[in-house]
Amino acid sequence: MVKNKLKPEIFILDVDGVMTDGKFYYSEEGKMFKVFSADDHDALCLLKNYLKIIFVTGDKRGFNISKKRIVDDMGMELNLVSTTQRINWFQEHYDLDKIIYMGDGIFDHYVMRKVHYSIAPSNSDTNAMKFANFITKRSGGDRAVSEAALHILETFFTPYNPSKDLPQNLQASGTWST
Repeated sequence: MVKNKLKPEIFILDVDGVMTDGKFYYSEEGKMFKVFSADDHDALCLLKNYLKIIFVTGDKRGFNISKKRIVDDMGMELNLVSTTQRINWFQEHYDLDKIIYMGDGIFDHYVMRKVHYSIAPSNSDTNAMKFANFITKRSGGDRAVSEAALHILETFFTPYNPSKDLPQNLQASGTWST
Protein backbone atom coordinates (compact mmCIF):
# COMPACT_ATOMS: atom_id res chain seq x y z
CA MET A 1 0.00 0.00 0.00
CA VAL A 2 1.33 3.44 -0.95
CA LYS A 3 1.41 5.82 2.05
CA ASN A 4 0.53 8.94 0.08
CA LYS A 5 -0.30 10.00 -3.44
CA LEU A 6 2.95 11.88 -4.12
CA LYS A 7 5.21 10.43 -6.77
CA PRO A 8 8.51 9.27 -5.34
CA GLU A 9 11.65 11.06 -6.53
CA ILE A 10 14.48 9.01 -5.00
CA PHE A 11 15.23 5.30 -4.92
CA ILE A 12 17.71 4.42 -2.18
CA LEU A 13 19.07 0.90 -2.08
CA ASP A 14 21.15 -0.91 0.47
CA VAL A 15 24.06 -2.75 -1.14
CA ASP A 16 24.75 -5.84 0.94
CA GLY A 17 21.90 -8.33 0.85
CA VAL A 18 20.04 -6.33 -1.81
CA MET A 19 22.49 -5.81 -4.68
CA THR A 20 24.60 -8.69 -3.39
CA ASP A 21 23.86 -12.07 -1.88
CA GLY A 22 24.77 -10.56 1.51
CA LYS A 23 27.78 -12.79 2.03
CA PHE A 24 31.32 -11.57 2.58
CA TYR A 25 34.15 -13.74 1.29
CA TYR A 26 37.33 -13.59 3.36
CA SER A 27 40.85 -14.83 2.91
CA GLU A 28 43.77 -14.42 5.30
CA GLU A 29 44.27 -10.96 3.78
CA GLY A 30 40.69 -9.89 4.64
CA LYS A 31 37.48 -9.28 2.73
CA MET A 32 38.01 -10.27 -0.87
CA PHE A 33 34.72 -10.56 -2.77
CA LYS A 34 31.05 -9.71 -2.95
CA VAL A 35 28.65 -11.32 -5.42
CA PHE A 36 26.49 -8.87 -7.38
CA SER A 37 23.47 -9.83 -9.46
CA ALA A 38 23.66 -9.84 -13.24
CA ASP A 39 20.67 -7.79 -14.46
CA ASP A 40 20.07 -5.30 -11.66
CA HIS A 41 21.98 -2.46 -13.28
CA ASP A 42 20.13 -2.84 -16.56
CA ALA A 43 16.75 -2.64 -14.82
CA LEU A 44 17.88 0.37 -12.78
CA CYS A 45 18.74 2.11 -16.05
CA LEU A 46 15.05 1.91 -16.94
CA LEU A 47 14.31 3.95 -13.77
CA LYS A 48 16.92 6.68 -14.27
CA ASN A 49 14.53 8.98 -16.13
CA TYR A 50 12.02 8.82 -13.28
CA LEU A 51 14.06 8.65 -10.05
CA LYS A 52 17.40 9.65 -8.60
CA ILE A 53 19.12 6.38 -7.65
CA ILE A 54 21.38 6.27 -4.60
CA PHE A 55 23.12 3.40 -2.84
CA VAL A 56 24.06 3.09 0.82
CA THR A 57 26.30 0.60 2.56
CA GLY A 58 27.32 0.18 6.16
CA ASP A 59 30.25 -2.03 5.16
CA LYS A 60 33.29 0.18 5.78
CA ARG A 61 35.84 -2.60 5.21
CA GLY A 62 34.19 -3.69 1.96
CA PHE A 63 33.45 -0.17 0.75
CA ASN A 64 36.06 -0.29 -2.03
CA ILE A 65 34.53 -3.50 -3.40
CA SER A 66 31.06 -1.90 -3.47
CA LYS A 67 32.53 1.31 -4.92
CA LYS A 68 34.10 -0.64 -7.78
CA ARG A 69 30.71 -2.02 -8.82
CA ILE A 70 28.35 0.85 -7.95
CA VAL A 71 30.45 3.95 -8.70
CA ASP A 72 33.13 2.82 -11.15
CA ASP A 73 31.17 0.26 -13.19
CA MET A 74 27.58 1.52 -12.88
CA GLY A 75 28.30 5.25 -12.53
CA MET A 76 25.94 5.71 -9.58
CA GLU A 77 26.20 7.37 -6.18
CA LEU A 78 27.32 5.37 -3.13
CA ASN A 79 27.34 6.59 0.47
CA LEU A 80 28.80 4.98 3.58
CA VAL A 81 25.96 5.13 6.13
CA SER A 82 25.76 3.00 9.25
CA THR A 83 22.76 0.68 9.36
CA THR A 84 21.81 2.15 12.74
CA GLN A 85 22.02 5.76 11.50
CA ARG A 86 20.16 5.46 8.20
CA ILE A 87 16.87 7.06 9.19
CA ASN A 88 18.74 10.07 10.61
CA TRP A 89 20.92 10.34 7.49
CA PHE A 90 17.91 10.05 5.19
CA GLN A 91 16.04 12.77 7.12
CA GLU A 92 19.05 15.09 6.98
CA HIS A 93 19.47 14.72 3.21
CA TYR A 94 16.03 14.00 1.72
CA ASP A 95 12.29 14.33 2.17
CA LEU A 96 11.15 10.92 3.48
CA ASP A 97 7.85 11.26 1.59
CA LYS A 98 9.79 11.18 -1.69
CA ILE A 99 11.89 8.07 -0.96
CA ILE A 100 11.49 4.48 -2.05
CA TYR A 101 13.88 2.38 0.04
CA MET A 102 15.00 -1.18 -0.61
CA GLY A 103 16.64 -2.93 2.29
CA ASP A 104 16.94 -6.33 3.87
CA GLY A 105 18.62 -5.98 7.25
CA ILE A 106 17.69 -6.25 10.87
CA PHE A 107 17.46 -2.44 11.29
CA ASP A 108 15.93 -1.55 7.91
CA HIS A 109 12.37 -1.67 9.24
CA TYR A 110 13.07 1.62 11.07
CA VAL A 111 13.52 3.25 7.67
CA MET A 112 10.74 1.30 5.97
CA ARG A 113 8.16 2.55 8.47
CA LYS A 114 8.88 6.20 7.63
CA VAL A 115 9.56 6.43 3.89
CA HIS A 116 7.04 6.78 1.04
CA TYR A 117 7.39 3.15 -0.09
CA SER A 118 9.62 0.24 0.84
CA ILE A 119 10.77 -2.97 -0.80
CA ALA A 120 12.50 -6.04 0.64
CA PRO A 121 14.08 -9.04 -1.10
CA SER A 122 12.47 -12.39 -0.27
CA ASN A 123 15.39 -13.46 1.94
CA SER A 124 15.27 -10.34 4.14
CA ASP A 125 15.08 -10.10 7.90
CA THR A 126 11.58 -10.84 9.22
CA ASN A 127 11.00 -7.27 10.39
CA ALA A 128 12.11 -5.82 7.06
CA MET A 129 9.57 -8.01 5.28
CA LYS A 130 6.87 -7.16 7.84
CA PHE A 131 7.19 -3.43 7.12
CA ALA A 132 7.87 -3.61 3.37
CA ASN A 133 5.18 -2.48 0.96
CA PHE A 134 6.45 -5.01 -1.57
CA ILE A 135 8.51 -8.19 -1.19
CA THR A 136 10.28 -9.51 -4.25
CA LYS A 137 10.05 -13.16 -5.22
CA ARG A 138 13.82 -13.20 -5.76
CA SER A 139 16.54 -13.04 -3.14
CA GLY A 140 19.11 -10.28 -2.77
CA GLY A 141 21.93 -10.79 -5.24
CA ASP A 142 19.63 -12.83 -7.50
CA ARG A 143 17.89 -10.16 -9.60
CA ALA A 144 15.73 -8.87 -6.70
CA VAL A 145 16.63 -5.28 -7.65
CA SER A 146 15.61 -5.94 -11.24
CA GLU A 147 12.27 -7.24 -10.04
CA ALA A 148 11.87 -4.22 -7.75
CA ALA A 149 12.69 -1.78 -10.56
CA LEU A 150 10.02 -3.28 -12.80
CA HIS A 151 7.56 -3.15 -9.89
CA ILE A 152 8.33 0.55 -9.31
CA LEU A 153 7.78 1.33 -12.99
CA GLU A 154 4.43 -0.46 -12.93
CA THR A 155 3.29 1.05 -9.60
CA PHE A 156 4.37 4.67 -10.00
CA PHE A 157 5.32 5.42 -13.58
CA THR A 158 5.06 3.67 -16.97
CA PRO A 159 5.28 -0.12 -16.95
CA TYR A 160 8.16 -1.63 -18.88
CA ASN A 161 6.89 -3.10 -22.14
CA PRO A 162 9.20 -5.82 -23.47
CA SER A 163 7.29 -5.77 -26.77
CA LYS A 164 8.58 -2.29 -27.57
CA ASP A 165 12.05 -1.44 -28.83
CA LEU A 166 14.61 -0.34 -26.27
CA PRO A 167 15.14 3.41 -26.04
CA GLN A 168 18.09 4.46 -28.21
CA ASN A 169 19.84 6.32 -25.39
CA LEU A 170 19.60 3.58 -22.73
CA GLN A 171 23.01 3.21 -21.06
CA ALA A 172 22.86 -0.30 -19.61
CA SER A 173 25.49 -2.86 -18.60
CA GLY A 174 25.48 -4.38 -22.04
CA THR A 175 26.47 -1.07 -23.60
CA TRP A 176 30.08 -1.25 -24.70
CA SER A 177 32.13 1.31 -26.53
CA THR A 178 34.48 0.29 -29.32
